[in-house]
Amino acid sequence: MPGTRGTPDHVGFCRSSDGVRIAYATHGEGPPLVVNTCWLSHLQHDWESPVWRHFLVELGRLASVTRYDERGFGLSDWDAEDYTLDARVADLEAVVEAAGLERFALLGMAQGGPVAIAYTHRHPERVSRLILWGTYCVGARDPDKLEMQDTFSQMIRVGWARPDALFRRVFTNMMIPDATEEQMRWIDELQRISTSTEALLAARVERAKTDVTGLLPELDLPTLVLHARREQVIDFPEARVLASSIPGARLVPLDSANHILLADEPAWEVFKTEMAAFLEPDRAATAEVAQPAVESLTARERDVLRLAAEGLDNAAIAERLSLRSRAVGRHLSNAYLKLGVSGKVARAAAVAHLFRDRL
Repeated sequence: MPGTRGTPDHVGFCRSSDGVRIAYATHGEGPPLVVNTCWLSHLQHDWESPVWRHFLVELGRLASVTRYDERGFGLSDWDAEDYTLDARVADLEAVVEAAGLERFALLGMAQGGPVAIAYTHRHPERVSRLILWGTYCVGARDPDKLEMQDTFSQMIRVGWARPDALFRRVFTNMMIPDATEEQMRWIDELQRISTSTEALLAARVERAKTDVTGLLPELDLPTLVLHARREQVIDFPEARVLASSIPGARLVPLDSANHILLADEPAWEVFKTEMAAFLEPDRAATAEVAQPAVESLTARERDVLRLAAEGLDNAAIAERLSLRSRAVGRHLSNAYLKLGVSGKVARAAAVAHLFRDRL
């Protein structure tokens, strides 16, 4: 089953429109939140990371989080040929369908921001609210940026696959300049295992072409823009463009130089507070709808869901409760029906409903 709050999640796979296999996972409890993450992710290793784990744990306390590895990265297929914006939006569409989500908040991070913006523009009925963190609307747009991109691409060709982190450390220093040596070493290695030289170069070429500027004024939903003032990967003025172009968007500057916020810096506390407040309307709406349904569960259905929350499969639950496995399946199906959940995320959603009401 998908992971419960603060625990590693179960990884599933789906196929995008062109057949590329995309890895996704769900954890946490609360209203659904889809994370369109940056390229530096690996579903299997992020929970062990001194850089990413706090992010996953805290989001899981606010929402039922669905995240995925982009094509060419992490556990998704590395041999993709198409890294265009349309292909990446199709990946997000595939994940949403595979996870059985109907309406959700969407968080676009770094290179995932333009994908989140394009998806929201195409599917406004699916996205309840939009969060854009450390991202942009258009790729490299001036000669200095283009020259820097060319320099980085040459460094990737020469040194990405090297066993030592000589070249990758340059990127690490830009992403988390205030990190400890342990945190930097982790990002050094995560870069190497997250993708191949060929995939990263191909992805960078297409991302430099991205431009969703024209979509911004047409977005009509609550939008929160968060950005570190002094970060070096994506300049802060990009956040001002987003916030000033999306009607009603709110900009929250973060006092940090880190592209990835670290657990012990004050900016991380601001991020958590802002995220909790922004998602609260979805949490309240979900709780209001769920409470009567939860109260309708029988004692046996609650017992089964509590054991499911501990990670037990149907056979183990049956043994613990002295039931037949078929009876466990029947109790779960009845609970799903009462709670109005279905699809591949039904088990996690049912557990989330149960414990959100502390029954």
